[in-house]
Amino acid sequence: MSPHDSIERYFSTVEAAVSRLPAYAENYSEEILTPERANLRIRLRFDNGALLEINEALVVANGTLTTLGYRYHLQQANNELIFRYDNTPHFPDLPSFPNHKHLRDSVVATSKPDLLDVLKEAQAKGL
Repeated sequence: MSPHDSIERYFSTVEAAVSRLPAYAENYSEEILTPERANLRIRLRFDNGALLEINEALVVANGTLTTLGYRYHLQQANNELIFRYDNTPHFPDLPSFPNHKHLRDSVVATSKPDLLDVLKEAQAKGL
């Protein structure tokens, strides 16, 4: 499978999962920069007003699709944070550095979650 095909397959999988959510896309951008590089940006509004923002920078290296940078941010309709996963390197003391999860009152160590799992978690917590 070519790198471009790997990216297209991933985008199709995400799009199918998003279409099953009780939400609509305020923004949905799949940007293929090169055959090996792409960006995914999605802004989903759930029926109750909760907002999920997804940002990923993707690369295919040695036949494997990898996320270079990511941010998965879920907030209630009143803008109160529910969770945010990201790999911004600003918590160097966490054992999962640079990966971490923001909660309303804390930041916890975590590995990078699979986007499909984040969509499920957002649906469960955002509704």
